[in-house]
Amino acid sequence: MEACREILVSGIASLNLNISDEKIDQLLGFIKLIEKWNKAYNLTAIRDREEMARLHILDSLAIAPHIEGKRVIDIGTGAGLPGIPLAICLPEIDFTLLDSNAKKTRFVQQVVLELKLKNVEVLHSRVEDYHPEKTYDAVLTRAFADLSDIVKLTAHLLTKNGVLLAMKGQNPDTELAEITAKKSVISVSVPGTDVERCLVRIQLPEQAEVS
Repeated sequence: MEACREILVSGIASLNLNISDEKIDQLLGFIKLIEKWNKAYNLTAIRDREEMARLHILDSLAIAPHIEGKRVIDIGTGAGLPGIPLAICLPEIDFTLLDSNAKKTRFVQQVVLELKLKNVEVLHSRVEDYHPEKTYDAVLTRAFADLSDIVKLTAHLLTKNGVLLAMKGQNPDTELAEITAKKSVISVSVPGTDVERCLVRIQLPEQAEVS
């Protein structure tokens, strides 16, 4: 795992994040767990641990400066991405990780137990079926759906003035054209890769407007 540690240390420095050695150990522990469970659970198509460090961990942490509020829900978290890396590095924020795939939520729950994460709740549910008692400051998604669909599916989860943060590859101009709510696109660079990434921030009114 030494090569992975070097990738993370260098990448975290490039992102100007202040992350302790203890948290880096937890991030490496997460990679080990993905590697261990991947054989049985098919969590990710990426099999190489160094690629996991870049395309899973650093990709998730690249948006850390843009996370808003104290309560964040990661929709379609899959293997716990980006929720687990962000929860490790932002312990002051409470994260809910939701996915409709029972195998994946079982894995994520195991990660929470083994890494002793106190700020993570894992939920097995379809997003449209989940109606929390307390809404969220931010909804986070990574490769989940088209922006207009994400808005329709998640608007009920947000507090008034809550924000939707959607991780995307190339700038999704066509999808953005369908959104009438206030929106902005933040360019994101993932250290050690040449992949195109951006973060779409949508400020929803009390009732999300989708033309």
